[in-house]
Amino acid sequence: MSCTEADLEQLRRVPLFAELSEDDLSWIADAGEAVELSGGDLLAGEGDPGDALFVIISGELEVVKRSRTTDIPIAVLGPGEIVGEMAIFEAQPRMASVRAVLPTRVIRIGRDVILELVRTRPSATLSMLRTVMGRLRGTEAMLREREKLAALGTLSAGLAHELNNPAAAVQRSAALLQDGLDRWAAATSALGSVVDDHEHAALVAELAAEVARHAGTQASLDPLDASDRAWELESFLSERGVSDAGELASSLVTGGWDRAHLERIEAAFPGDAFGRVVTWVAAGSTVHALVDEVGTGARRISEIVKAVKEYSFMDQAPVQPVDVRTGLDNTLVILRPKLKGGVSIVRDYENDLPEIEAFGSELNQVWTNILDNAIDAMGGQGEIRIRAFARDADVVVEICDDGPGMPPEIRERIFEPFYTTKPPGSGTGLGLHISHNVVARHGGRITVRSRPGETCFEVVLPRERHSA
Repeated sequence: MSCTEADLEQLRRVPLFAELSEDDLSWIADAGEAVELSGGDLLAGEGDPGDALFVIISGELEVVKRSRTTDIPIAVLGPGEIVGEMAIFEAQPRMASVRAVLPTRVIRIGRDVILELVRTRPSATLSMLRTVMGRLRGTEAMLREREKLAALGTLSAGLAHELNNPAAAVQRSAALLQDGLDRWAAATSALGSVVDDHEHAALVAELAAEVARHAGTQASLDPLDASDRAWELESFLSERGVSDAGELASSLVTGGWDRAHLERIEAAFPGDAFGRVVTWVAAGSTVHALVDEVGTGARRISEIVKAVKEYSFMDQAPVQPVDVRTGLDNTLVILRPKLKGGVSIVRDYENDLPEIEAFGSELNQVWTNILDNAIDAMGGQGEIRIRAFARDADVVVEICDDGPGMPPEIRERIFEPFYTTKPPGSGTGLGLHISHNVVARHGGRITVRSRPGETCFEVVLPRERHSA
């Protein structure tokens, strides 16, 4: 659809064309194509070729950026504003989608026309540069905050799953513990008929201490050995007429007991007394095992909560002495749900590594971005090597993965804002750009080297922070 006189009048109000002559403006209008959109229509999609910019004549357009599973609003534009200029100059696919909010009319101006305009009209070049830089600064600042929130949401989802496992184990063990205590109390009461002198009382006291000492030692047995031992104990107990031999054998193996132990108990408590003592030992072993499970789950929850608090530097000063080794380890705890698929971590931390003066939470964001990208690049399978060491007046962190590597054309642009090799919707392309800025803010530098089968990021940070 050709441009009308009303379109030409609107073009005169666009700052980009404000200083053009009437002939030049008419040339732009003749080269442009009018496009009518209904509310909800897609004008340009994220990832589409950047082959034109659009001047809004009437109506309203919304610009959105896909980040993971969420559409992030970037801007709402009205008559006289332009959209799509950054993709033209970068000669790259569009970084965002543009959709009509209301019935909207735009003028589509092709890339070749805009480039000719920039080559031949200095005033248009300066105006375009101001427009692009202003749009870039505003978009980056907003997406930076959105990216942090999106990353926090992703980490929170993973942590919720990570916390649920030990919490469920604690809940399950606590429920079983009440029944176990009842059984142990009943077994203790039944001991009254067999503990009839000081010698037997002393033996029972020794067994009680042994129950506590043996608790959890079955962890050293592989499943096949544990099964063999349980079968051996079950046969031993059945031959002596002990009731519930199978259940007791399982509890005894869990508690670290073997046939030699039972033979020693039988020698001290022969006949019917043997069954009562073994039942008491098995009940006590079960209680100790359940208490150990509750403790293990609670410690795991405490470890995760501690790591999250240290990761975020909650309730701490913004700038303080920071041990990068602690930050790296806390980041690995936060990312543990993503590591479980088959990623192994090899740490090589220098002993007595000096602390650095830093914004701790910001540095942890750097480690998160680098490690998260490495995991994605490896497809969740492989090895990540992390080194931390001192070099002159700096602390150096090196993070290497054995993924496919990056070709030179990607490596050269890896720290550019909005640049990403992921498909549209899989990220904003700001993670490494933010990381670069954070490191620079600390007066350090971040570099990358890559070849097939290896990509290494090196972060160099001065011990005493100074602004870049």
